[in-house]
Amino acid sequence: MNSLAWNNDLEAARAGDRPALERMLTLSRQDLRRYAEHHCVVNDAEDAVQEALFTASRRLMDLRQLECFASWLFRIVKRECNRLKRGLRSAMHEPITDDIADTCVLEHRGMARDLAAAMESLPAHYREIVLLRDLEGLSITELSERLGLTREATKARLHRARSLAREYLSS
Repeated sequence: MNSLAWNNDLEAARAGDRPALERMLTLSRQDLRRYAEHHCVVNDAEDAVQEALFTASRRLMDLRQLECFASWLFRIVKRECNRLKRGLRSAMHEPITDDIADTCVLEHRGMARDLAAAMESLPAHYREIVLLRDLEGLSITELSERLGLTREATKARLHRARSLAREYLSS
């Protein structure tokens, strides 16, 4: 597929064109599989690819720069491989570093630093819930089970965490 057709399909997929999304993910699958085989335990490579494709289909609208689609997919696969290696339901919080801030998913380096500072300013229990929900994509039910809270308490904690982050960013 040439670059123009690739970009057209990617933009169509972001606009909600399901066949375009399926074409993009199908074309990416083989490369993601090869990548996962080098980064995952042998039996986990296919699971990591499947989970990454599912995450990408749900989160495509979050991608701010379409040119970063391929690197974004590979980062999702690598994170999934790491999660599977640890045998956890979801990855533990890793400190936000400058190399993460430099990724092209975020439009501006300053925005990445502001977001990292906002996350670091949150108390640990608030930071954890935001990361699990917004980065790992856990549902409210999964969060409740993971954190040992009721659904209502989970929703309240998530709301409070996001409110604190918004306050930090607006000041």
